[in-house]
Amino acid sequence: MFETVSIIGIGLIGGSLAAAFRRRSISKRIIGISSLDTIAKAKELKLIDQGYGYDSLAQGVRNANLVILCTPIARIIELVPMVAEHVSPGTIISDVGSTKRAIMTIADENLPEQATFIGGHPMAGSEKRGVSASDPFLFENAIYILTPSQRTLQNEIDSLRDAFSAIGAQVVILDPELHDRIAATISHLPQMLAVGLVNMLGSITDGRSEYVRLAAGGFRDMTRIASSPFTVWRDICATNRDLIREKLDEYISQLREIRELVGTEALGEKYAQASLIRNAIPKDTKGFLYPRPEVLVVTADKPGMLARITTALADKEINISDIEVLKVREGEGGTIRLALMDNETAKQAAEILREQGFEARMRG
Repeated sequence: MFETVSIIGIGLIGGSLAAAFRRRSISKRIIGISSLDTIAKAKELKLIDQGYGYDSLAQGVRNANLVILCTPIARIIELVPMVAEHVSPGTIISDVGSTKRAIMTIADENLPEQATFIGGHPMAGSEKRGVSASDPFLFENAIYILTPSQRTLQNEIDSLRDAFSAIGAQVVILDPELHDRIAATISHLPQMLAVGLVNMLGSITDGRSEYVRLAAGGFRDMTRIASSPFTVWRDICATNRDLIREKLDEYISQLREIRELVGTEALGEKYAQASLIRNAIPKDTKGFLYPRPEVLVVTADKPGMLARITTALADKEINISDIEVLKVREGEGGTIRLALMDNETAKQAAEILREQGFEARMRG
């Protein structure tokens, strides 16, 4: 789809994009721009055809048809003007930053007319870091958000959408303001709440281990994201500060309402409303998009059971969009969730698995 793609920052995301593009033949030539040690490793892994250090960025982007900035947000903001100065006419520039307004503003202010900037946010990741963790399947079934500017041509949006769709991503087009507002609500606010809850626990334990020991259930599950490093969140908070604060104020208002209702029957309305909204949230995507039909399969705790399930469906040419082990009790078995492309495929998959002796049913 692109003669030459330049990827700036060959870490987990940049390396995985290179690997996915290579696998799906998105580009004839992939150029990497990163630290020299990383470039050497990327060449060793055959992720890139050519590499440059950051001091040779101009040379690395000069002949590219697509440039993707895969660095932290603050560094993306620094790099946009440098890249804009050296790209060829008709080049599409994108990024992978998880906030969009600040980046889009810098792009609009610095890009020459012959180039276009389309913001990007792949909602995919891993607990692993660095080029060695590159995974060509990282974006399979992940939502990939694009935020074009008003000057972006439709054919430019379509070409980038086609490239990311080809590597398995579900592409969503959003306005940068709407993207950051949604992210502040469903991603950034929960992070702040998790950090606050865990710090509150720490402030009231008074040296007593019972609090922490008994927090191993719902409290631990609810606050899992509190372990995220601040290095990841520093730029997010800096570039989406106003909307995060706005959502915190809205949540504080909700807490005040709930506080007054505790111990009264009226609190039941809040529970009922929360249950309805919670049940409508998609369960099978890595971000916000439409849900896919699911099949739940109950299986024994024996070697090869997962292989039996996937093979039975593969023999009938049914593709599994996503798979998750929901719960397993050692020696007894558990439940596996399968996400399928559509309702008809899900019904067919459930029937096939029942014929194989599994307890399988549509979810919902």
